[in-house]
Amino acid sequence: MLNQQTISILHSLKLYGMVESLEKRLADPKQASLSHAEFVGLLVQDEKTHRDNLRLRRLLKKARLRQQAAPEDIDYRASRGLSRQVLLELSSSRWVGAHRNVLISGPTGVGKTFIACALGNAAARSGYTVLYMRAPRLFETLQQSRGDGSYLKALARLSRVQLLIIDDLLLTPLSEWERRDLLELVEDRYQLGATIVTSQCPIGDWHPNIGDPTLADAICDRLLHNTYRIELSGDSMRTRHSSAPKDEEKEALADDDKMS
Repeated sequence: MLNQQTISILHSLKLYGMVESLEKRLADPKQASLSHAEFVGLLVQDEKTHRDNLRLRRLLKKARLRQQAAPEDIDYRASRGLSRQVLLELSSSRWVGAHRNVLISGPTGVGKTFIACALGNAAARSGYTVLYMRAPRLFETLQQSRGDGSYLKALARLSRVQLLIIDDLLLTPLSEWERRDLLELVEDRYQLGATIVTSQCPIGDWHPNIGDPTLADAICDRLLHNTYRIELSGDSMRTRHSSAPKDEEKEALADDDKMS
């Protein structure tokens, strides 16, 4: 009866992690050897773990990452100019708190989006707010906000995100208003937030491809300052994966080799 009262009180206090933990631990005979302080300490730790998991799920849901990727899933076997040391450093997410940027360039299919989403996942696991947006959708959203009068609010929301991922920048030539939107965005986030930008356009060519030299100077100055550069090359990972034999095919090939 006392246990049920305790569980009811924990429910009323919204300590749901403790509720789940208490019920499991009371059913485990091994827990009887623990002191009161140890038992309570484990309950508190279980509540913290429960809340951390809930927060992570909320952060990942709001991040809207295009791919469910994590740093430990990154493939280093393919020759594409990817430094394991740099990725390990970025996986710690300390650069997010330091408001640094990561610029990823390379041809289509080499894994730019996957790496960006993996770093976004790592940042969310470290407790940072993350938002993924493709550049065309980002500019479209800002243009629509002009029409309904919420442009400044939209910029403010984007500036508050601790890690903003802009995918596929310069996929097409920027219009005048897209250049100005990009400048406003990077200006608002400069030394206040971290940004990942991916592009098929080589980083050295961003300035001429932005279009307006004056705006390009301002944009590149803010993006390229205090930045990690990941410049990828090589064949498409999609082609590589699609051409790789399946496990069953590999086994069949191995059996054929044995018989020959």
